Amino acid sequence: MLQQYKHILVPVDGSYEAELAFEKAVAVAKRNGSDLHLVHVVDTRAFQNISSFDTTMVEEVTDTAKKTLDKYIQQAKDAGVSSVDYSIEYGAPKTIIARDMPKKLDIDLIMIGATGLNAVERLLIGSVTEYVTRTAVSDVLVVRTDLENKPAKQPSKRVKP
Repeated sequence: MLQQYKHILVPVDGSYEAELAFEKAVAVAKRNGSDLHLVHVVDTRAFQNISSFDTTMVEEVTDTAKKTLDKYIQQAKDAGVSSVDYSIEYGAPKTIIARDMPKKLDIDLIMIGATGLNAVERLLIGSVTEYVTRTAVSDVLVVRTDLENKPAKQPSKRVKP
């Protein structure tokens, strides 16, 4: 039996790896006639230690995310994906991506970049991708290559231990 995914979740954070995941997810969604849902998670924990925390900081991050996500939506529609939307969530990216969004949207596939932007978190407590692959309630595809299945041309921004 051939698995056909109907509801695909793609976390995007502005990283090159997330861009690759988005591009592949568009191709998969188009082939399968799937719904494509993009999510950007604003990690509110990053603001907890800022003594001069101001809501305008979160608003600026949100506005930037909206602009990026609007571009992604248009790109997916131009590629022929008819059902595509996004949400911006606030909280811990790991649990939102692995559990909350899949349950809320009946996600059957998460397509996620091999690494993301937060090198410090990856070094200290493990990557979001690693957590999602371990605990997600749906299938997870970790994207490491471009649309031609060749290694990503841009070097990863990984911190080497």
